[in-house]
Amino acid sequence: MSAAVVAAGRREIEAIALVGFGHGVSHFFHLMIPSLFPFLMRDFGLSFTQLGLLSGVFFTLSGVGQALAGFVVDRLGARRVLLAGLTLFAASAIVLAVAPSYPALLLAATIAGIGNCVFHPADFTLLNRNISGPRLGHAFSVHGLSGNLGWALAPVFMTGIAVAWHWRAAAFAAAAVAVAPVVLFWLRRDVVADVPVTGDGRKGETRGSTFAFLGSGAVWMCFLFFLLVTVAFAALQNFGPSVLHEVYGMSLAAGASALTAFLLGGAAGMAAGGFVAARYQSFDRLIATVLALAALFALVIASGTAPAWAVTALMAAMGFCTGMAGPSRDLLVRRAATARFGSTAYGRVYGFVYSGLDVGFAIAPVLIFGPLMDAGLFRAVLVAAAAAQALAILTALNVGREVRAQP
Repeated sequence: MSAAVVAAGRREIEAIALVGFGHGVSHFFHLMIPSLFPFLMRDFGLSFTQLGLLSGVFFTLSGVGQALAGFVVDRLGARRVLLAGLTLFAASAIVLAVAPSYPALLLAATIAGIGNCVFHPADFTLLNRNISGPRLGHAFSVHGLSGNLGWALAPVFMTGIAVAWHWRAAAFAAAAVAVAPVVLFWLRRDVVADVPVTGDGRKGETRGSTFAFLGSGAVWMCFLFFLLVTVAFAALQNFGPSVLHEVYGMSLAAGASALTAFLLGGAAGMAAGGFVAARYQSFDRLIATVLALAALFALVIASGTAPAWAVTALMAAMGFCTGMAGPSRDLLVRRAATARFGSTAYGRVYGFVYSGLDVGFAIAPVLIFGPLMDAGLFRAVLVAAAAAQALAILTALNVGREVRAQP
């Protein structure tokens, strides 16, 4: 193996790590404010509705902004936009740290939501432009894993500092978390190229008009796929422990442990999915297989007939299957984007389809699962989650069919 090949491999690994670090920070900031809810409620006399509005503002702005951010990424460059998002995170943490009132908390959530909107279009543009085909599955796997780690770190980090010192100190510390990848990206800016380049050294080509992707059925199916899988995930993330308490009589602590098993299973599945996606190119069929298994596990839990001791294992298995679909899902979107629109359309396509995640997070608790919980239909929450996964299978297969039909 030549020295040039080894150097290129090391550069790709470093690029994956840099982008993954930035993505982990974005997920950390999903939970920066929610992790401090008990302290904010105490110090500002807030209601649960007011706390919920903080998260609602964050995800609404992130969802709307994400669909728009892709165009900015394609025009100004992914690295520059990514650094702007991280800088906004740092600003939001500082505003939170000095907040004198509830409107200032809303301002912090607003700035963080706008900062969050850039990550998927910027991250996936950078990965697709800098990582070779054989490593892309692993790159997407690391990207997803880093996000999960960001989620896992935020409550421990924020709550730990808030208890030891003060929640304002925790917010200032969060600002430092956002600044760290900014410094790294600047110091290692030569590692992550920001210009799409073809095999002959020319800049990448865009096919069709700027908004042509909105006329693609495959792109809309990708958007719907992300919305549906997020609806299923949101059911468990928001209400999993309460559902298991009502259906199986598990304590809330035991239900929380089962949810942790689901999340850890998802992380393990994502790691394994990178290897599977690198070996098998039928991404839509792989997604359909593992999501069908996830839906089956959800229905077994919903039946209420599983032994209580097996529920945690079933949750972990469901998480594993859901996580395994992740890298194939991202590669399928890449295939849909490049099949018709060229390499310079990555930002707008990824930005649009990934806005389905934020839409799912915004509507699922309020419009679907909250009302089911209030009506005492606890098993129906899991049945609805399984139904969302089944519908997601149909969208994935449809995307695969359309992409294969492209000349």
